[in-house]
Amino acid sequence: MARVQASDSLIPRQVFEVPPAEPNNSSAESGSQGSGVKLKKQIGLLDGVAIIVGVIVGSGIFVSPKGVLKFSGSIGQSLIVWVLCGVLSMVGALCYAELGTMIPKSGGDYAYIGTAFGPLPAFLYLWVALLILVPTGNAITALTFAQYLLKPFWPSCEAPIEAVQLLAAAMICVLTLINCYNVKWVTRVTDIFTGTKVVALLVIVGAGVWWLFAGNTEHWDQPFAGGLHTPGYIALAFYSGLFSYSGWNYLNFVTEELKDPYRNLPKAICISMPVVTIIYMITNIAYFSVLSPDEILSSDAVAVTFGDKMLGYLSWIMPFAVACSTFGSLNGAIFASSRLFFVGARNGHLPAAISLINVNCLTPVPSLIFLGLVTLLLLFIKDTYVLINYVSYVEALFTLISVSGLLWLRYKQPKTERPIRVSLILPIIYLIVCLFLVISSCSQSPYEVGIGTIIILSGIPVYYLTIQNPVKWLADTSQAINLWCSKFFICMPNQEKFD
Repeated sequence: MARVQASDSLIPRQVFEVPPAEPNNSSAESGSQGSGVKLKKQIGLLDGVAIIVGVIVGSGIFVSPKGVLKFSGSIGQSLIVWVLCGVLSMVGALCYAELGTMIPKSGGDYAYIGTAFGPLPAFLYLWVALLILVPTGNAITALTFAQYLLKPFWPSCEAPIEAVQLLAAAMICVLTLINCYNVKWVTRVTDIFTGTKVVALLVIVGAGVWWLFAGNTEHWDQPFAGGLHTPGYIALAFYSGLFSYSGWNYLNFVTEELKDPYRNLPKAICISMPVVTIIYMITNIAYFSVLSPDEILSSDAVAVTFGDKMLGYLSWIMPFAVACSTFGSLNGAIFASSRLFFVGARNGHLPAAISLINVNCLTPVPSLIFLGLVTLLLLFIKDTYVLINYVSYVEALFTLISVSGLLWLRYKQPKTERPIRVSLILPIIYLIVCLFLVISSCSQSPYEVGIGTIIILSGIPVYYLTIQNPVKWLADTSQAINLWCSKFFICMPNQEKFD
């Protein structure tokens, strides 16, 4: 067992620089073949597309139609929101493609914010991702899985909350175990369940098309009747829609495990985002063709209500298919998001134990278990829509900061090699929209915004007490935990070379 050195403490490492451009991939590949314990490049283009589609098409399209319709007021305005959310996500994904190929490090927003603005803003993103963004998104997905899987057993009422929470917890534990054991298993599960969820959505689309061709067009007589045009409601509608698209940046979290990232990262984004937008659009048209706005707003499981009305005795297929969809989505989310905390710990912004890698499986086992425990704690919050509001505001804020970093790096380092260079108008448009969403949410949901802001700011004293000027007993405790985890989980410190 390797001895944990004193340098593996909470002292931040100088890793937030743009790496020098490499003339070709051979040097990078030869470097990755050196000795030491590090993450392996095992993710190809198809796996990258499956991760993006698999993470995005999860619980959102089965939960958020209700939220988008509620704050849009009409089915016509709701569809416009869905399309614009897809376009906005595509613009953001292209901006992240430039950042990801310019800064080919795992960690996504954390790496980009740190490179552009320094360690404190990067730590604040890591802090809020630790407390809100990642575990909340995973908890919502797990709860949705449990609700849909249990729906056939309680067809006329809600399943007991204890049963839902227990099943969701079991799902998180199983997927955490798979992620700990083998990356190939993770990508295989993601590929299989991505296909399953697309088939489930195609069933919805097929039934909706049949219903429309049968002459049932009454829901489309006045598609814009009752629309809500207040900026605050528009922002909340976008939040619900963007929640369904959240995950488009997850491949950026695992750049170091992506084969030929300069080619495969932008290709995976350009393939997956239009596919998801088209699927979402036609799925919502099917929903609105079969179900009235009142039926959608009164349902907590829109896809199940749709199946009950259209599939007859085969209606059980829908909750099962949705459960499979959310299972695959959470699998990809756990895989990608655990790398965020792994990279943060490797840089000294979280306890060093989280950056350990199992010597047999070459996976960040402590990071995965840590993420699983935090997610389990959040399962006891019942109102998922409040969680969505927390997540959407904070995510929009830090995405705005990341894209601002792209513009800042264009100004400060104009000659840095950029394998992908997007038109300057794209990040500017994205910034304006994100700024509108953040400002509008302040007036419409001041409580959620206030709580989210307090959580972000609470990370500042934590940074100075644990990172900038670490308290001795905290550093000693971190060292003790690090040593115990390295022995218990048979792990060693990551030996990746730092730029």
